[in-house]
Amino acid sequence: MNIKQAKEYIRDTVDLYLKKDRFGEYRIPVVRQRPVFLLGAPGVGKTAIMEQIAQELGIALVSYSMTHHTRQSALGLPFIAEKEYEGLRYKVSEYTMSEIIASIYDVMNESGIKEGILFLDEINCVSETLAPSMLQFLQYKVFGRHRVPEGWVIVTAGNPPEYNKSVREFDVVTMDRLKVLEVEADYEVWKEYAGNQGIHNVITSYLELKKDHFYKIETTVKGRSYVTARGWEDLSQILCLYEEEGLQADETLIGQYLRNERIVKEFSAYYDLYNKYKRNYHIEEILDGAVPEEVYARAKAASFDERLSLLSMLMDKILGEIRKRTETADYLNGLVAPLKGLRDLAEKETGMAAITGRIEQLAEAGKKKMDSLRKANALSDSDRQKHRRVIAFLEQAGKELYTGDADTAGEAFACIKRKFEAEVSGMKAETQRTKERLHGLFDFVEKAFDEGNEMLILVTELTVNTAGARFIAMFGCADYEKHNEALRLSERHEDLMHEIEKLEL
Repeated sequence: MNIKQAKEYIRDTVDLYLKKDRFGEYRIPVVRQRPVFLLGAPGVGKTAIMEQIAQELGIALVSYSMTHHTRQSALGLPFIAEKEYEGLRYKVSEYTMSEIIASIYDVMNESGIKEGILFLDEINCVSETLAPSMLQFLQYKVFGRHRVPEGWVIVTAGNPPEYNKSVREFDVVTMDRLKVLEVEADYEVWKEYAGNQGIHNVITSYLELKKDHFYKIETTVKGRSYVTARGWEDLSQILCLYEEEGLQADETLIGQYLRNERIVKEFSAYYDLYNKYKRNYHIEEILDGAVPEEVYARAKAASFDERLSLLSMLMDKILGEIRKRTETADYLNGLVAPLKGLRDLAEKETGMAAITGRIEQLAEAGKKKMDSLRKANALSDSDRQKHRRVIAFLEQAGKELYTGDADTAGEAFACIKRKFEAEVSGMKAETQRTKERLHGLFDFVEKAFDEGNEMLILVTELTVNTAGARFIAMFGCADYEKHNEALRLSERHEDLMHEIEKLEL
């Protein structure tokens, strides 16, 4: 299966393991909660999906790489205790609490979240001294004398033996206590993830042309060479920073992330060509609907590779704006509930102090919630940004009230409402501007490429991209609706023709 399918399966498994009956007992007893074993090549995204699952379910996450653990750190250090049996005293060896289990309790205490996922990576690379204890742990969730707290689901991961010389293959007895999921690299799944994460579009446009370069691990005369999904994502981040700082990315830099000489050379050449396209095409003018005739002429005469690169650059620009608009909409929606609370308070109270006091409480509560989710490793980047903007609005509103002319609760709330409405008005203006530029993109593609593959790519990317789909659902896009319907009719026509062909026996 691919990593997206694995994520959905694990999320459903965790959700079901945490279901309780009417007496508060877990529906599936702990001893029957088989740990998941995610088996896949390095760099396919196993760790990333665990973070996403914890964030989506609102539970905690504790991650450990088992290659770092000895028997003592996993089970606890041995010490001598004195106990009495039938009137006689004996010295007995016991163990301190496992570092891993102690970390779970630390996260619960710091975050206040009592359920979560214990993710143990590279579990099939444990040391020989620890291996005998793994069977007991996988079935009973016990390390030494200490049990993993109830409400914590165990998910494990490892690499197949061909990718890691340290792998110790599990025997049948161990495997029989695991839910095994074998994961393979899948570019189409990663492409969807890349679009939502804002991966540099030079990478996605290159991989559209060279899909077999997405994931490659092979042995050469110079040793092991490899290119992974993790490598492409890390390269994306450094390329963005290099461009922001005006630095030149070369083969040496690219080779630090992609460990395959041929792919490094080909991607470096493509990156130079991509930057040339960037200089020659007027991206801003195209989106603003002021396209020079020579740009139309060049686009019509361009090869498919060049057209794809141009479309990728245009979409990267517009999707970046769309992401900002949807993030602002989420932030403003996050303010609605606290502002309604302030409005209700203003209707009951007369003094301004009641409003300023409540604003301080709301801001502090927001900080505590964000800190709790962060400590539990259950805070996504988008939620972090939204919480920070909500808190910043409340704190700034509080400061303005202290220095303003409001004397009553009603006047104070009116000031806050005006501030909120100004931000809403600004968002509407920005959204309208983005809609106009999106129209400019559709208009250019229609005139430069007619109803060819480029229009299909544009409509498809807007459909599968989370921010693009949300933007269109929230604010509409007549061009998208028109071309999407036309493409649907075209697909339906092809389906009907296939059905007719089947009848002509």
